[in-house]
Amino acid sequence: MSEPSPRRAVVLLSGGLDSSTALAWAVRQQQWQCHSIAFDYGQRHRVELQASAAVAQAIGVVAHHQIPVDLRSIGASALTDDIDVPKDRADDAGIPDTYVPARNLIFLSIATALAESVGASTLVIGANVVDYSGYPDCRPAFLDAFEQVATLGTKLGSEGNRLSIAAPLLTLNKSEIIELGTELGLDYGLTRSCYDPLPDGMPCGHCDSCFYRRRGFESIGLQDPLPYPA
Repeated sequence: MSEPSPRRAVVLLSGGLDSSTALAWAVRQQQWQCHSIAFDYGQRHRVELQASAAVAQAIGVVAHHQIPVDLRSIGASALTDDIDVPKDRADDAGIPDTYVPARNLIFLSIATALAESVGASTLVIGANVVDYSGYPDCRPAFLDAFEQVATLGTKLGSEGNRLSIAAPLLTLNKSEIIELGTELGLDYGLTRSCYDPLPDGMPCGHCDSCFYRRRGFESIGLQDPLPYPA
């Protein structure tokens, strides 16, 4: 177990637009030594695993970790169960079936373990409460509470160190996130955001994730490098 360093971070990296921007922020703006972590949790959009590895390599991390977690055995989500992914929803349609029960709680817990192992003092997550689908585990109150739990429940915390959570995108809208990533030189063509990708891995163009991503690029006059079906 490495000694904790304020310049070392573990970044949750799904391979999507938000998490990839958060990694670019941590590496290129904060100049932290980053370990990225992705989860093979039985998700239907497994193309994001290849995307996360490609983004990690392009941005440059100390190491990229892919951790298996069987959330399909729990199910109850359109991403991990035989439930149709919602398409063409209204903005205010409530928490969708793509919510995965306790996903960020589980992922942050495993990322905390990795942070203790590699001596990181910060967890970085691309959580957002502006252009998002209403997931309760993206809210500031949840992140604040988890930060306290992680400090109380770890050797790191018991020795007087604090494990902090950085959520640099929390209050940015999707266009502001894209502008930040573009300024940091992130290639969004490497990222994958769609919940129900086509057989070739390209976006469906109709799920919530595609909706917010497309609107973000269009609102600032930029072309999404990923193609959408006509």
